[in-house]
Amino acid sequence: MSDLAAALEIVGSRWALLIVERMHDGPQRYGDLQRELGVPTNMLATRLRELESAGVLRRLPLKHNARAYVLTERGEALRGAIEALGEWGRAGRDASTGSATQ
Repeated sequence: MSDLAAALEIVGSRWALLIVERMHDGPQRYGDLQRELGVPTNMLATRLRELESAGVLRRLPLKHNARAYVLTERGEALRGAIEALGEWGRAGRDASTGSATQ
C-alpha cells in the first residue's frame, strides 16, 4: 500500500477531513460539530471513532456525559494538506466561473 493510500484509509472517508478542518479551530463538542457541519449523527459518531482510533483526535472529558474532541499532534499535522486541498478546490471553482485569483 502506498503512503497516500494509507493516509486515505484514515482521512479519505466522507466527512473525515471536514471534521478535522473544523477542529483546527480548537476543541469541538459533538453537538456543535453535528450542527455546524450538517453531518448525520450516526456518520459523525462513526468518523469520530475512526479518527480517534487512528490517533488523529482524542476525546476530552466533560461533565454530564457531554463529549468533546481535540486534535492530536498527528491531527494538527494535517493542517497543511487541508489548506492545500482548499486552495485546489477554490482554484477549480474560480476557473469554472471564469474568475482568476492571484
